[in-house]
Amino acid sequence: MGNCLFTSSIGRKLIMSISGLFLVLFLLFHMSMNLAAVFSTEAYNAICEFLGANWYALAGTLILAAGVVVHLVYATVLTLHNRSSRGSQRYAMTAEPEGVTWASRNMYVLGIIIVLGLLLHLYNFWYNMQFAEIIGNHELGPFPPADGAAYIAALFSSPVYCIIYLVWFAAIWFHLTHGFWSAFHTIGWDNQTWLPRLKRIANVVATIVFLCFALVVIVFYLRSLGVCGGSCAGF
Repeated sequence: MGNCLFTSSIGRKLIMSISGLFLVLFLLFHMSMNLAAVFSTEAYNAICEFLGANWYALAGTLILAAGVVVHLVYATVLTLHNRSSRGSQRYAMTAEPEGVTWASRNMYVLGIIIVLGLLLHLYNFWYNMQFAEIIGNHELGPFPPADGAAYIAALFSSPVYCIIYLVWFAAIWFHLTHGFWSAFHTIGWDNQTWLPRLKRIANVVATIVFLCFALVVIVFYLRSLGVCGGSCAGF
């Protein structure tokens, strides 16, 4: 039974689904945390100070990293297995099955884009903040490790970084619109009553995540231009 979980196609899909849902939960937490920066930079920095390099933050980081690795590894294994199973037929021109979305056909490519964006994000924030605290070098970055709002403001004063992050968020949106409901489908929540509901919920969750993350980027970019100043601080 345990061996089948790791070697069978269904078992691998189950592991990928569970790890994916775990990552969605973290994404919602991270989204909520980032929104605090829009309304109060002091509150956001207080959260950064609270998390810091404490044992629970480090444990959470390790668990998150494990979730990302597991999800990526099993997605890669399943993708390679599916391509191998199709053989030369994958090059044949066939009619697109009804109901198959662009996101479902490009989940692995979207995943790669998301991972690349994550690596850039880790360099911009985690390396200068939590990692700086771990090694005890508070001068590793241009700002103190707990001054997360300063890092956000500096990064999103650049239109290039704003575009890169918005593209990254768009890839996450597409990935979630299919991956969220597909994970529940794999787990077994696939009856005709709930499946259409889960697809709608997936679109809602993906859109909320995209809009909230995009809001942080846009607000801080406008602040860097002096367009909204204090008027953006408390809406």
